Amino acid sequence: MTNHKYGFLIDASKCIDCRACLISCSVQNNVSMKHTRIWIKDTGILGEYPDLKHYTAPFHCMHCTDPSCVSACTVGALQQSQDGVVTYDNDRCIGCRYCMYACPFQVPHFEWDQQFALITKCDLCYSRLQAGQQPACAATCPSEAIQFGTREDMLAKAHERIQSQPGRYVEHVFGEFENGGTSTFYISPVPFEQLGFPTTDRTASPAEANREATEIGTPIIAGGVALGMTGIYLALEHKNKKHDDPQAEHAETAPAGTKED
Repeated sequence: MTNHKYGFLIDASKCIDCRACLISCSVQNNVSMKHTRIWIKDTGILGEYPDLKHYTAPFHCMHCTDPSCVSACTVGALQQSQDGVVTYDNDRCIGCRYCMYACPFQVPHFEWDQQFALITKCDLCYSRLQAGQQPACAATCPSEAIQFGTREDMLAKAHERIQSQPGRYVEHVFGEFENGGTSTFYISPVPFEQLGFPTTDRTASPAEANREATEIGTPIIAGGVALGMTGIYLALEHKNKKHDDPQAEHAETAPAGTKED
């Protein structure tokens, strides 16, 4: 699979809301259930009794083909591997949250409750991929609502299911064109808006514009920070000198026109 891009196919009609994907993500990343890299989209109860329906779907990083978050990251904490995975390095992250503003799918999350808050997001269990294993969520899903393979195969399978079962699915593969295309595809029996999916009219990624802004803006921001820090340093240095030299401090505060005996 090294010559291909990785991909997901997530079928909302097969999800049974068992949350096994959340548990496996929690174990894989050694985090609490509150800080998993995957969460559940939910329609709520649809219809009228006794014809009630309820659909859910696991949701995580879309792994865009031209990711907006990577282009917006000023420190290289977010990168895209050759196999299409958008990885995240928390040792580089400075918590600026530019990626949150750039992502049209609202994927990167900020750890507001942590003392040293940073971003969290799905990295497609990259360590498992390198070991020849599937991502934890796909390996754990008991109903095969989450399937994993090459991007080409997952997209083809999505269209095949829609065409072979008319009326079962909305005639749209979410992720095929959104934000210039992604590597995570969804099919659903109800409109994606009802599942709570973020709506985006983007059929092209703004990544190139973000890269240009970052290239121009980062030196300006860095220069501004440097000037600000220099000003703070000079002010503190001046204050320290006054503290160490009481005569100089007295001379500065003495009323004009007076002189000491």
